[in-house]
Amino acid sequence: MLVLRSGLTRALAARTLAPQVHSSFATGPRQYDGTFYEFCTYYFKPSKMNEFLENLKKNIHLRTAHSELVGSWSVEFGGKMNKVFHIWKYDNFAHRTEVRKALAKNKDWQQFLIPNLALIDEQEFEITYLVPWCKLEKPAKEGVYELVIFQMKPGGPALWGDAFRRALNAHVDLGYSKLVGVFHTEYGALNRVHVLWWNESADSRAAGRHQSHEDPRVVAAVRESVNYLVSQQNMLLLPTSFSPLK
Repeated sequence: MLVLRSGLTRALAARTLAPQVHSSFATGPRQYDGTFYEFCTYYFKPSKMNEFLENLKKNIHLRTAHSELVGSWSVEFGGKMNKVFHIWKYDNFAHRTEVRKALAKNKDWQQFLIPNLALIDEQEFEITYLVPWCKLEKPAKEGVYELVIFQMKPGGPALWGDAFRRALNAHVDLGYSKLVGVFHTEYGALNRVHVLWWNESADSRAAGRHQSHEDPRVVAAVRESVNYLVSQQNMLLLPTSFSPLK
């Protein structure tokens, strides 16, 4: 009995002292609160997008009374056309639920929404968080925006975060573009990162991109992050007349 008990004691001690194995699929740290951002994409029937935006402009105050609109854009280049993209900010999921209930009871909002739904062909919603090392920035003046969507290998920021951050910072620190925000998808296509950039114009964006491609500091940083990349897509965005981000 003493031999058995002694063997059990050694086994338990070994189990206690064994190093913990962390899965490579761990996503790493997130922000400290529940704040998230909903990416809403609307696809319109041809010739119907402008009609929808004009109607929404007249009624957007009914919607922004309940939660913050970060920005609203139409897609100029990249992917499907006749597309509008919104970013909404929420304190947490309970907040979003409260907003949805309040809007469902708002007769003025429903009076706008119901007839305008017929103008929409398709909708896509994603829930995202800012990556832990990024704060949402607001450009000081009007310009154009570029949304770059990166499909990353599984593992989250704990896997690709450092290399990805160095690649972005290489562009920012050298003045090739201004970073607005970096978002990691929680609901939607997983392992997806949305990077929102600002430039004064489409031409200044093109010039900065060409220069960065010839800068060995940027090339070295990007080459490292490419190891974690599956695919990428970008869109040039123009702010709508009622967008807080101009």
